[in-house]
Amino acid sequence: MHILVTERLALREFTPLDAPFLLRLVNEPGWIRNINDPGVRSVDDALTWAEGRLFKAYRELGHGFWAVQRREDGALLGMCGLFKRAALPEPDLGYALLAEHEGRGYALEAARACVAHAKAVLGWPTLMAITAVDNPPSVALLLKLGFVEQGQEQLEGYSGPSRVFRLAL
Repeated sequence: MHILVTERLALREFTPLDAPFLLRLVNEPGWIRNINDPGVRSVDDALTWAEGRLFKAYRELGHGFWAVQRREDGALLGMCGLFKRAALPEPDLGYALLAEHEGRGYALEAARACVAHAKAVLGWPTLMAITAVDNPPSVALLLKLGFVEQGQEQLEGYSGPSRVFRLAL
């Protein structure tokens, strides 16, 4: 079932069948450099990670990080969605694509749809986002969406400081 549909993309909940894709995504050099290394090294690890990080949020919150698929061929490109991290006071927007799909506007398109969903469907007044300190493409995407940088913070679960952004919806 699609949660969001854009001109080129469809966002849906991940399923256990997506574990091989998730294994690949969370081991991308960009993921490890800009997000973290979750220690996922097998399909079984990916399923365990997805249960705790994705499926649980779907059940408990009704939203989370969704699979981003290209509509024309159904190819999985990455993830994008809305999540409530314990380390942040408000829900946040997150996204990650396989490196081979970066630079084509997919992340911006998916993120725009998620921001609209947060406002129109979920009725949230504020949305946050975080990036690694040195991640210019992610910062540029957030600024295009209208996020305003709030500074840097050391957030629980991250080895270094994060740049924190806020968007009034």
